[in-house]
Amino acid sequence: MTATYQTAVYASQPESSRGRLVSEPLSPTRTPFQRDRDRIIHSAAFRRLQFKTQVFVFHEGDHYRTRLTHTIEVAQVARSIARVLGLDLDLSEAIALAHDLGHSPFGHAGERALDQVMRDFGGFDHNAQSLRIVSRLERRYAAFDGLNLTWEALEGIVKHNGPLRDDAGNPAGEYEGRAIPGAITEFDELFSLRLETYASLEAQTAAVSDDIAYNAHDVDDGLRAGLFTLDDIAAEVPLIAGIVKSVDAEYPGLDHHRRIHETFRLLITRAIEDVLNEAGRRLARTRPGDAEAIRSAGMPHVVFSPEFSENLAVLRRFLFTRMYRHPRVTATMDKAAGIVRDLFASLLEDPAQMPEEWRAGVDGMDETRLARRIADYIAGMTDRYAIAEHRRLFDHTPKLR
Repeated sequence: MTATYQTAVYASQPESSRGRLVSEPLSPTRTPFQRDRDRIIHSAAFRRLQFKTQVFVFHEGDHYRTRLTHTIEVAQVARSIARVLGLDLDLSEAIALAHDLGHSPFGHAGERALDQVMRDFGGFDHNAQSLRIVSRLERRYAAFDGLNLTWEALEGIVKHNGPLRDDAGNPAGEYEGRAIPGAITEFDELFSLRLETYASLEAQTAAVSDDIAYNAHDVDDGLRAGLFTLDDIAAEVPLIAGIVKSVDAEYPGLDHHRRIHETFRLLITRAIEDVLNEAGRRLARTRPGDAEAIRSAGMPHVVFSPEFSENLAVLRRFLFTRMYRHPRVTATMDKAAGIVRDLFASLLEDPAQMPEEWRAGVDGMDETRLARRIADYIAGMTDRYAIAEHRRLFDHTPKLR
């Protein structure tokens, strides 16, 4: 017989959920967190991730990660960590699956371009956009806009990287020194997400799983693209050097592709093991009695050890200089950012160029509301749809190669 999975006392308990903004009857067959996961998977925003850039634009090759494949990998890592820690697997997976829903086309280059053109209208932030999607922009259900996710899922989407306010009410964490996006503060007034506290362990698990997945798999994509070699990384990143050495010792003469796969399979394994060991140390020290104790603990629990964090910092510096700032990548992303800026300027000048469902009600909108409507429309585009729309509206569209 298969043993029944039991959650730890500090896990989020679906039967104790704080509920949804719009009350719904409980499902007789699924927990609230399972319904969250299923709604995310069935959303249009989730499907569009298939043709949104991770690092390489979709038509550069079939084997590079997209936002969708990255998201699936994050969810797999999150479930692996959550299972060992005794967390709610469905909530961990739901937050992982939703964490990138708000990304615009063309990866971070598209996000920076949208933020630039939206600077006078409240800016653009993919985390806030994820909240807009699940709370407002998805329109599938008769009784509400958005997906009407549980409080715990929404909290995880917004706060998976930590508190957004300090105890004095000032922006903190990733928003320190700047304003928290209006989409977050406005929703928080409607359905408080307690922006000053840490999120659940399930949310923290999704956040660290994102770090694990993109660090390992961005390198894999960079190797596939020929931007550097495995020996190049090993020469500059001690963490990788140690793993490569162990792979070569155990499998001498291993072919090139398997050598790469073994290296990054072991990198993911070691990263997960480090997180589990560090989480175990922190949980043993704080001894939280329930999920609420995690929120008020004043520190995260599911994180890398200081030593592993330092090793990852070296790897990230390598990726920044040898991949993200590689001339081939930056040249493509500069052209992609130009497409986003062109689309925004053209649509702001003539909103009638948008599809009917997006231009409905724009007459009489002030410029700020109109700009946000256009940003929502562009942010939801896939890479290929953005390129197609640019070709429709402009005489020349750059080739992203």
